[in-house]
Amino acid sequence: MPGRAAAIRIGFGLLVLAVLATAITTRPAKRLVDFDQAFYLTIAYDLRHHGVFSSGVFDTVDSTRAVPPPGMFFAPLYPWLVAAAATVDPRFGRTLDCTIEANENHRDLATCEIYARPVLLLHALLLALAVLAIGRAAEIAGGSPRLFYAAGALAIVGFVAEADLLSFVMTESLSIAVFSLFGLTVVMALARWRWMDFAACGVALGLACLTRPTFLLLAPVMLAIIAAARWLPPSAGEPAAPAERPFWRSVTAFAVALAVMLVPWLARNAVSIGKLGFTEEYGSAALIERIAFNAMTLREALWAVPACLPAVGPPLVERLAGPEAHARFVYDTPNSFFWLGRNRRDALVAAHGRLDPVTGPIVREELIGALPRHLATSLPLAWCGLWVGRAFGLLLVPLAAWGLVRAVRRRRWLLVAYAVPALVLVGVHGVLANHYPRYNLGLIGPASALAAWAMADALARRRSGAA
Repeated sequence: MPGRAAAIRIGFGLLVLAVLATAITTRPAKRLVDFDQAFYLTIAYDLRHHGVFSSGVFDTVDSTRAVPPPGMFFAPLYPWLVAAAATVDPRFGRTLDCTIEANENHRDLATCEIYARPVLLLHALLLALAVLAIGRAAEIAGGSPRLFYAAGALAIVGFVAEADLLSFVMTESLSIAVFSLFGLTVVMALARWRWMDFAACGVALGLACLTRPTFLLLAPVMLAIIAAARWLPPSAGEPAAPAERPFWRSVTAFAVALAVMLVPWLARNAVSIGKLGFTEEYGSAALIERIAFNAMTLREALWAVPACLPAVGPPLVERLAGPEAHARFVYDTPNSFFWLGRNRRDALVAAHGRLDPVTGPIVREELIGALPRHLATSLPLAWCGLWVGRAFGLLLVPLAAWGLVRAVRRRRWLLVAYAVPALVLVGVHGVLANHYPRYNLGLIGPASALAAWAMADALARRRSGAA
């Protein structure tokens, strides 16, 4: 039976990969300068041609003509993967080079082939691994092997629904994969309380941080989860008593492993750039753009509640209140919050050269000095960011909310702990970033696990006659 079960899981994994690869590679082809792709492709170009990890489009050097300076605007992992894909597949390498040269106005973009197949297949592989990690986490946290397939199936639907976004050469697929791996290690660590599991958790979070700097905020969150879990009543499969949960050894293993993952990047920045830090300008740019949303009116905030519902919300609000009620939430409309923030950011860069030196006074005056308003406007932004999976989110998110409430009532603390990091990030993005669900796609994993467990648990209790 174990051999048969393993064969079934391998078959499931291959099916997941085939479905995701088909969904992503059959999306309409995109020029590699569309959306934010040039951010990562320019850095990949600089890595290949100059051996320099630059800030890409955020420095002032045309790297098709000169060597760019080292940069640290973006985290390194995704540009390295893109550069590796361009090395492995020369056809993609030629497309990458042509696109960046066209982006610097040295050739006609129409002469560049539209080709990103190796990266898209890599995205499918990363997402398939994410599905398997989500299924395994649900199985451990929910205490049933059937949840591996149920949660995995829900996650597949969620990712397929987002296939168009995931077919851009951007970080979403990698960030979902490493975040899902982190979630699995959290569940494994809290289920077994072995130091090596907490070390694996630190490694996984380190990979996530090297994909997106925002994940750094989960380090103290994880420490809080460990502290809380140390004293909570055990869930199924956990050590029976708090005395069997070695707090300090667990915290140390997590922290040391995380440090091992991050120190090389920090050291590189200190040596190459002269700044001991993880990133520069990234946080300032996000904050400047986020502060623009504080101009939101009460009417706009209220109408955002229905308007952010996928598929049904925008046409409903437009019919009831007119297109202007939610217009400033749409990034490509005139005077939108996005463009207000982006234009201000560009103006500050033009005037001062860099954002970091001038962001402090702006944050003190317009964020901290107006904290009640900033927090109030964060609520509709966080609400909008919850709705991952597009139209499928209309089913998945309410089921997950029901599952979370049910898990708390049933004291299924592993399921709750699994959901906490993703929910924290939803709030963080509302406070510090914007309302776009693309930044919260990692929520699909915990949402799928909670939804699958809640439905399975309700069905089991109904069959047994329990309340």
